[in-house]
Amino acid sequence: MENEFEAKFDALLKKYTELLLGDWSEEKQAKVEKWVMYTYISKSMPALVKHWNDTYPQAKDEVVNLIKEIKTLNDQHREAMANKNKQ
Repeated sequence: MENEFEAKFDALLKKYTELLLGDWSEEKQAKVEKWVMYTYISKSMPALVKHWNDTYPQAKDEVVNLIKEIKTLNDQHREAMANKNKQ
């Protein structure tokens, strides 16, 4: 039962990564998972994230770079889809 849930949830994450970024890889999925968790935690417990950012400034910089990378990949995917739909 647990393996079935894991497989189905992994399929959800794979599809989300693919739809968000245009394609899927294990590396991209891992980045998306971190981005999703950080975003969720920052909205649900902002004080915790502020404390973490203050405690681990280098890790915060890595998260900022991760967010920028995902945004760039998403923007590129959206642009490619828009151009594809125009043709």
